[in-house]
Amino acid sequence: MEWKGRRQSDNVEDQRGASMGGSPLGRGGMRIPIGGGRRGGGGLSIGGIVVVLIICWITGINPLTLLSGGDIGFDGGGSSQQAQQGAPANDEMTAFVRTVLADTEDTWSEVFKSAGQTYQDPTLVLFSGQVRSACGFASSASGPFYCPGDRKLYLDTTFFNELSQRFGASGDFAEAYVIAHEVGHHVQNLIGVLPKFNQMRQRMSETEANQMSVRVELQADCFAGVWGKRTDQKGFLSQGDLEEALNAAQQIGDDTLQKRTQGYVVPESFNHGTSAQRMRWFKRGFDSGNMNACDTFSGDV
Repeated sequence: MEWKGRRQSDNVEDQRGASMGGSPLGRGGMRIPIGGGRRGGGGLSIGGIVVVLIICWITGINPLTLLSGGDIGFDGGGSSQQAQQGAPANDEMTAFVRTVLADTEDTWSEVFKSAGQTYQDPTLVLFSGQVRSACGFASSASGPFYCPGDRKLYLDTTFFNELSQRFGASGDFAEAYVIAHEVGHHVQNLIGVLPKFNQMRQRMSETEANQMSVRVELQADCFAGVWGKRTDQKGFLSQGDLEEALNAAQQIGDDTLQKRTQGYVVPESFNHGTSAQRMRWFKRGFDSGNMNACDTFSGDV
């Protein structure tokens, strides 16, 4: 992927090295009342979208606990220190992240404009160790995630080492796919599906929520593919880049991860999609370059 020398986004906060107290996301001490949700970005619609659930990248953390569009409260967590915010460092990895984010901004601004809407850029927060978001505390072990409560993406770039060394998914376009996937969740938030989910969640069992979260993750993969196609049309992809992203999608499928970690699969616990599903939906977005091809909420996935 050709990324050097291109526009870099200013919508990056560098919180690496910040110190904070409190309890990490998903470990007691936290309640997440899910209420009316955040305001969507207008009437941009995709046929068949019903509900979505935003969850972290690859871990098995309960998605109903991890992220929400509602208010966050902390019970008995003690005091916390506000994370320091500043301009991102000028290291190569930061420059890469800022470049990819800028490219997603350009892509989705064009897509939204063609639909008569205005895209609202998210902020990407770089952190190390753990971070505090509007969705609570999270550690690096959670992987990259998007928080609809503050419309920010959170990334500890050491995850890219994990992606390459542990999951065998190396390459700059594989890393760009990770960022584009989380931006895909931001798009889902803007088009108004999260408030719909918040309305329906009370009637969902955990199994139903898992099934729905698979659909939202696959749609985010498809949206990442849409971005990838438009980046390719600009002439910035190199031979083998598509294969890097597809390999990453394969390596982080629920079935592949469960086979690797426990030797067997539990399909009812899937909340991101199988390897085949993730590859298929990324490829569908890439082949079409059209977000309307990303309706994962109608029919089988």
